[in-house]
Amino acid sequence: QVQLVESGGGLVQAGGSLRLSCTASEHTFRPYAMAWFRQGPGKERDFVAAITWSGGRIYYADTDSVKGRFAISRDNVKNTVYLQMNSLNPEDTAVYYCAAEDDASGSLYWAYEYDYWGQGTQVTVSS
Repeated sequence: QVQLVESGGGLVQAGGSLRLSCTASEHTFRPYAMAWFRQGPGKERDFVAAITWSGGRIYYADTDSVKGRFAISRDNVKNTVYLQMNSLNPEDTAVYYCAAEDDASGSLYWAYEYDYWGQGTQVTVSS
């Protein structure tokens, strides 16, 4: 069973930046897409961004909450996907999860579509 291991979370002041990383445990792992979701206290798990593994097509949440501030990227050699987060604010405080799916027919926006999940990494933004 493939494991996704996230890193890079932590405590940062408002206006700061963090880069999250997610590495798959098997070098031969080739999902259709990988994504980042986040879940704030008492909230649902929300889509943040996704990237297809072969073509590198990128999708972001269709809200103003992350557009222009977050950027997803991947390194196929390292089997790693990244989430660069800039201009962080307290509303970004959440547990951030990495996910991967094998099915190319999904929309990429819903958590139930994903087959593999990381354990989550906490991001806390202080005001």
